[in-house]
Amino acid sequence: MNGKLLPADTYIVVNKTILSEQDKKKITMLYQPIIGHTAVSLYLTLIDDLEKRELMSGELTHHHLVSTMQLKLQDIIIAREKLEAVGLLKTYVKEENVNNYVYVIYSPLSVSDFLNHPILSVVLYNNLGKKEYDKIINYFKIPRINLKDYQDITASFNSVFTSVGGNLFIDNDNIVKKNIGTITLDSKVDFDLLISSIPKNIVNNRCFNEEMKNLINALAFTYNIDDLNMQGMVRNSLNEKGMIDKEELIRNCRNFYEFENAGKLPTLIYSKQPDYLKSPKGDTSNWAKQVYTFENVTPNDYLRSKYKNGEPTMRELQIIEDLMVKQKMKPGVVNVLISYVLKVNNNKFTRSYVETVASQWCRMNIETVEEAMRVAEKEHKKIKRMLEKNTSKNDIRREAKKEELPSWFEKEIEKKEMSKEEEEELDNLLKNFS
Repeated sequence: MNGKLLPADTYIVVNKTILSEQDKKKITMLYQPIIGHTAVSLYLTLIDDLEKRELMSGELTHHHLVSTMQLKLQDIIIAREKLEAVGLLKTYVKEENVNNYVYVIYSPLSVSDFLNHPILSVVLYNNLGKKEYDKIINYFKIPRINLKDYQDITASFNSVFTSVGGNLFIDNDNIVKKNIGTITLDSKVDFDLLISSIPKNIVNNRCFNEEMKNLINALAFTYNIDDLNMQGMVRNSLNEKGMIDKEELIRNCRNFYEFENAGKLPTLIYSKQPDYLKSPKGDTSNWAKQVYTFENVTPNDYLRSKYKNGEPTMRELQIIEDLMVKQKMKPGVVNVLISYVLKVNNNKFTRSYVETVASQWCRMNIETVEEAMRVAEKEHKKIKRMLEKNTSKNDIRREAKKEELPSWFEKEIEKKEMSKEEEEELDNLLKNFS
C-alpha cells in the first residue's frame, strides 16, 4: 500500500474465531515476550471494539485507537505488523479518499503447537532464558496419572443415543468457529533447485507438500541455512519410504546451527529496547533525544555507526551477542554500554573491559536506558574522584582534557533543549537505522 495511515481512516474489526480466557492467558504468557506489550494491548483493544456484538464492530476511526491507547499512529502500525507476523491478525484495506481497513482477529496457537513451532519456540526461549521458559513449560504441563490399575468404562455414543431418521438439511458453513491464523514467511528456499538436487528414486512424489515446504522455509529462516546446506539436511532426513521425517529434519537443522555457532541456539530476539522499558515520549531535551537513540537502534547497528569506514569485527559482534544472550542485557542498555566503553577505554571494545562493566550492571539489575546512563555517569565521577586523590591537579586537567566523554555526562545531563542543528544531526542518524 502506498498511502499513509491517517487518524481519519476508518476500520472495522471482524472476529473470525472464538476467544476464551485461556486464549488471553496464552497471549500474555507465550506471545507477549515476543511481540511486546504494545502489540498485545492493540490486540485486546481491537477485541474490546467488538463490544457486545462479538462478531463485528461498528465503523471506527484510527483517531479512536490513538486516543484509547495513547500512542502515535506509527507505534500502532508497528504493533499491528507484529500481530500480523505471528498470525493473530490479518489486515485488509480499500483505498479511497478516506481509506477503509478491516482487521480480522484470529486465535493464538494451541500451547502444544506454539511450543513445538520451529520459530516461535526458539524466539520465546531466547527472549526469556531457560529459567523462565521452564516455568512456562511446567505451567502448561498436564499432570500424569498412572491408570495402570484402572478400567476404561466410558460410554460410547450409540450405547446412549438411538439414531432417528429425518430429512432436515443443516447448513453450518457460516457458523462461527475457532480459527487460528497462519504465520507466513517470504520464501527463503529455492524449492525448484532443492527438489531437482535430490535423486527421484530416493524421494516420494508426495514428499514436498505445502506443509513440508512451509516447515523447510521456516527452518531455513530460523537457523539461517542456505540452499546448499538445506539440501543436505533434507537428504539426511529421508526415511525408508522416501518421506521427510519432520522431527529428524528439525533435529538436523538445530544440530547444524549449533555446530556452526559453537553450540548456541539462534538468537532470534527483538534487538531494540522492549516497548515496556522505553521512556515516555514528549521530552525534547538533549538527554531525552539521546535516550531515544539508545532505545530505538539495535546494538549491532549502533556499534556499526561508530565505524566511519569499515565494519565491526566478528569478535566484537560476538561480544554483543553474548551480552544479550548470556547476560540477558536489554538492547538499549547494551547501546549505553557500547557508548560508555568506547569513550572511556580509548575506542577499544575489548571483551575483558566490556564484561567487567556488564557484570556490574547485571548485578545492579539495570534494564532501562536511563538507569544505565546514570550509572555510567556515576561510575565515571567515582573514577575521577579516585584520580583526584592520587594525581596532581595538573595531571587531572591533562587527563580530563585527553578523555572525551559521552555527550550525556556531566553538564550535558541537564535537560537542555537541543539546537536545530543538533536535532537535524540526530534525526539523520536515526534515519540510517530505520
